[in-house]
Amino acid sequence: MSSRRLENRVAVVTGASRGIGRAIALRLAAEGALVAVHYGSRRDAADEAVRSIEAAGGSAFAIGAELDALDGVDRLLKGLDEELARRTGSNRFDILVNNAGIGTSSTFQETTEADFDRLFAVNVKAPFFLVQQSLDRLRDGGRIINVSSGVTRIAYPHIMAYNLTKGAVNTFTLHLAQLLGPRGITVNAVMPGIVDTDVNASWLHTPEGRKHAEEMSALGRVGEPSDIADIVAFAASPDGRWVTGQMLDATGGSHL
Repeated sequence: MSSRRLENRVAVVTGASRGIGRAIALRLAAEGALVAVHYGSRRDAADEAVRSIEAAGGSAFAIGAELDALDGVDRLLKGLDEELARRTGSNRFDILVNNAGIGTSSTFQETTEADFDRLFAVNVKAPFFLVQQSLDRLRDGGRIINVSSGVTRIAYPHIMAYNLTKGAVNTFTLHLAQLLGPRGITVNAVMPGIVDTDVNASWLHTPEGRKHAEEMSALGRVGEPSDIADIVAFAASPDGRWVTGQMLDATGGSHL
């Protein structure tokens, strides 16, 4: 059992029904936080994550909203206000993890305007306005953690449009840290590399794919969702109080 460094804190994790987001939600709940498990379309997966948290003695609830348009941000915050008021008597929270995002299989040459716009809507526009509209909900001394990507350091030109969104997330992180510093709110980005999730399963769960991914890392293995969740937990905890405006490389030393 963890030291429960987040007792009496409320955390909101977007895209928390599966993969890295689910691992983050479970980890923050294990630290004692009440966790809002956001999902886009997979209510079943979000409910399962909540059940796992509760089975381990934690507290969580699921909340759904598609984040490809601003009305989704409005729905998320409205549902969050209602559920937190019922559970805590307030709509305030302490930790926001902007994890929800979409990828692409389109190459630079294949990317259409619709592809480009949707990537930016979910990966950049949604977290921008979610933070903007949460400023009176987020407590002083709180934490914002944006899930970025190692592609902002390592060149993968075949998925150019996706990479640009994560570059924007890093820039957002830097300037937001300066803006919110006077309130004692830290803002950091975590940049995963290749992680063993269902998104990567089609190629990673082959001998060739696994070997290629392992060879990329200085540590000689593929990342697990818990590897990323532990870094987020540090940034969200009191131990991370003096770290802000940083891009925390979580690639396992890929392409050093």
